[in-house]
This record gives sequence, C-alpha cells and structure tokens, in this order.
Amino acid sequence: MKTLRIDFVSDVVCPWCAIGLASLEQALQRTDGEVAANIHFQPFELNPQLPAEGEGIGEHLQRKYGMSEAQLAENQARIRARGAELGVVFDFNGRSRIFNTFDAHRLLHWAGIEGGQRDLKHALLRGYFSEGRNVSDHATLVAIAESAGLDASRAQAILGSDEYADDVREAEQFFLRNGISGVPAVIIEQKHLISGGQPVEVFERALREIATGL
Repeated sequence: MKTLRIDFVSDVVCPWCAIGLASLEQALQRTDGEVAANIHFQPFELNPQLPAEGEGIGEHLQRKYGMSEAQLAENQARIRARGAELGVVFDFNGRSRIFNTFDAHRLLHWAGIEGGQRDLKHALLRGYFSEGRNVSDHATLVAIAESAGLDASRAQAILGSDEYADDVREAEQFFLRNGISGVPAVIIEQKHLISGGQPVEVFERALREIATGL
C-alpha cells in the first residue's frame, strides 16, 4: 500500500474547501487498502485584510465578486446541495458574517505539531459552516480547540501571543509564490495539483493513478 503526502491548502471560511475535504476523505475511504495518506493542512487566507469583527457575508460577496442577492442565494443553494451529498451541513441562515482567519491558522499550525490537525480542521469548518460560530474570536477558538482534543490553556497562550505567526505567513507566501491563488488546492506528493471542490470520483481516480505511478 502506498502512502501519499497530501498538502491541503485551504481556508476555514471557504465552503468549497469543506466540500473538497469531504470529497477527498471519501475518496480515501474508497481506496482504503490501496492508498494511505498523510494530510498536511496548509494555510490560505481568502480575506487577510478583514478586521477581527469580520464583515457581513452579503456585503462582502457583493464588494468582492459583484454578486447580487439573487446570485448569492443561487450560489448558496448550489453549495448546500453539494454539501448534502457529502454529509456536510451548511447553515447559511445561522451565520451572517465572514471573519479573519489568521489566528485559526496559527492554531492549525500548532495542531499539526501536536498531531491533532485534522480533528481541529473539521471542528473549525463545522463551527463556522454548521454552527455559525465566530472563528476569529479567541474564546471561541479555544473552545473549538478543546473540543478537538487539544489543550485549552495552551491554545489560549498561543492566541495571546504571536506564536506561529511567522510560520503561517511563511507557508502562505510559499504557496502564493508557487502559483496557488485559489482554494482548495490539493497537492499530492508535492507535484500533482487538484484544484477546487472536485467530486469524489476525481480524487479517487487521481489517488489510484498517482499511487500506482510512484
């Protein structure tokens, strides 16, 4: 059985990242016994300039992409339907703002060192998309980290400092320099790129092809 390195470049307020992760994980379930993976969650900020209090989603998408209310509703319906196929719950009525995610990425970097990165990533995505939580608020982040099995006091200490800030910025710049301008970007064995929230079958085929070609 081949073990592949997978760098999953994404943000925690990116709905297509949640869809892409669910698709990838289901593809890994389908290839269980043939392919194993070490997933490294890499940081990408969709909105690095956002203040801590965030911005209203409608206002933000209209400003950034020129979306009308009708287009926003259509986009959300498409995302909700794709999520439902994969078991991902998007509650667009339960959240009205998009937030700065730099501190969430600092905690994810720490979780990677501790060995709990995947659980924290899921908890952050669920917290934002399904539960409408503010993933820039430190108390919320500490609670989410604790729910993912991480030490709450250590999470609080990290958030109260600049710890791992340089590591996150360095990783972000690395992927930007290497041409990653949109997420999710799934990089297998540091050379095969799959962009976007692709269907399970796309990931399944790529995993098998790459694993057998190593």
